[in-house]
Order: sequence, then structure tokens, then C-alpha cells
Amino acid sequence: MKVIDILNGNSRPFASFELVPPLKGSDKNKLYASVEPLMEFNPPFLNITTHRDEIVYREMPDGNYRKMTVTKRPGSVAVAAAIMKRFKVEVVPHLICGGATRGEIENTLLDLNFLDIQNVVALRGDPVAGEKHFTPVPDGYEHSVSLVRQIANMNRGVYLDDTIRDAVPTNFCVGVAGYPEKHYEAPNMDIDMERLKEKVDAGADYIVTQMFFDNKKYFDFVRRARAAGISVPIIPGIKPISTKRHIELLPKSFSIDLPNELMKELVKCKDNGGIYQVGIEWCVMQCRELLAEGAKAIHFYTMSKSDNIKEIIKRSF
Repeated sequence: MKVIDILNGNSRPFASFELVPPLKGSDKNKLYASVEPLMEFNPPFLNITTHRDEIVYREMPDGNYRKMTVTKRPGSVAVAAAIMKRFKVEVVPHLICGGATRGEIENTLLDLNFLDIQNVVALRGDPVAGEKHFTPVPDGYEHSVSLVRQIANMNRGVYLDDTIRDAVPTNFCVGVAGYPEKHYEAPNMDIDMERLKEKVDAGADYIVTQMFFDNKKYFDFVRRARAAGISVPIIPGIKPISTKRHIELLPKSFSIDLPNELMKELVKCKDNGGIYQVGIEWCVMQCRELLAEGAKAIHFYTMSKSDNIKEIIKRSF
């Protein structure tokens, strides 16, 4: 079932979750262990992140360094297939422009189509570690709107090989990312909204936001999106703070702010246990307000850890 149909068809709000595939060397049982605690909430779909290969330099026995490409996690297609085999839930693999050619993206979409997976999230992805700016590979995409257009073309039966005749159309529902505090590369909020509108006009069916800790920024984001002519559903994305490291890491990594009220409570904490509990309380407050204001769903960035997420859902929904 498509995510857009789930959003339009559910009369009650629900929680969805985003999972990070386990590191290479783990088996599917570790993946299942991260999914099983969440299934008691009957999520209609699970998002699966994807990660581009990394470039590393490893020292050789002769003292020289060799540039090597390293894959650290299994691909989202394999992870999606494993989850579908074990659980009754829709899976939503992420597709990224980073590190992929147009042909490789098409092949991934064909694999997903043969698995009867109807949902994807189209993202640009991050720059290679150590690079300041995102650089597409040759014959790749610089912006996620181009990825959305490719998926929309396949949904019309238009493939990269224009000699194919009578191609069977795919049937993908496409989610894209939205940024209540704007994408860190966008020069201002208005241009960032214009780029989001381009993705929706290209064929995106719904939007999932980057995490935020100030609900006012989400409500303002939705208001500005509607004023810009964006009518598709906008799902708020939430993540509870759980460690002292998050206080520095999350604002830096995701270009987001932590509200003063939240910081006042966090700085009172003597250890990670206190921060963990403050993170739960703040997230419960966010969720209750979002639901009271009519949110159809709340998307949780679990990072494949679920104990705090479970408590938040039980206290919010």
C-alpha cells in the first residue's frame, strides 16, 4: 500500500519509524531486533536509510597509502526485502543521488518494483566525508528534484533507454525531505521553499521533515508551504535527545536549533541518564501538541534504538 493512501485513509494518527541498517558484519537478526520492539504499535510503514560508499586511505605494508572504497552497511533493497520477509509492514527505502549514476538508480528502482515495493523517499544525500560541497558522480544528479523526475518518468513507463517500446510503468509513491529550519545550503527560507515546491511539482506525493525541537518552526513551515501552493501531506519528523553528545552533534550535523527552554533543562542534568529523561519529556510535549494540532502521523528517527521511542508513543498517542 502506498504511503499517500495510508495518510489519506487513516482516521487516527499513527507513528512511523526510520531505521538505520546494521553495519556490515552483522546478520539480519540484529536488524530484526531493532524492528520487533516497534511492531507493537502497528506502524503502517518503516523507512530504511541508505548510505553511500566511503572513501578511505589505508596504510599498506610498504608504508604507502592506498585509496579504497568501503561499503559499511548493506543496501536498502536487501534490508527492505529482509523486513518484508519477517514482518507485515510496508517498507520505504531511501534513494540518494550521492554516489549513484542515473543507470544505477534505475536498476535499484527496477529491483524494488520486482519486489512489489511501492514506496521510496528521494534524497540528495550528504557530501563525501571530508568534502565541503556535494559533488555528483559522472552521469549522476546534483539535486534530488532530478531523482524525483526520474521516478515520475518510470511511473509513466519512460526509461533511460528511449529505444524501449511499450515499457510497463512502475507505481512508486515518492516522499521527499522538507526543512523547517531550511536546508543548510539554501541561501534563505524563501528559496528553500521554492526548491521544495519544485520537488512536489516534479511528482513528490508527500513530505517528511527534518527533525526539529521547536514546534513553532514546524507550524510556520507548514503555513509557508501552503502559502507557496504545496498541498501534499507534511509529516513532522521527531527525534528525542538522549545523550550529552547529541547537544553538540545534532545542531552541527543537521543545522537545527535547540530551544532555550530545552537547553535550560539539559544543562541541569548531571549525566546522560538525566539527559535521556529530559529528551523523553520534551518529545512527549512535542508529540502531544503536534497531534492536538491535527498531525496525521509523526515520524520518529530511531537510529535503530527504541526504548525511549516506545515510552514517548505510549504517553503521546
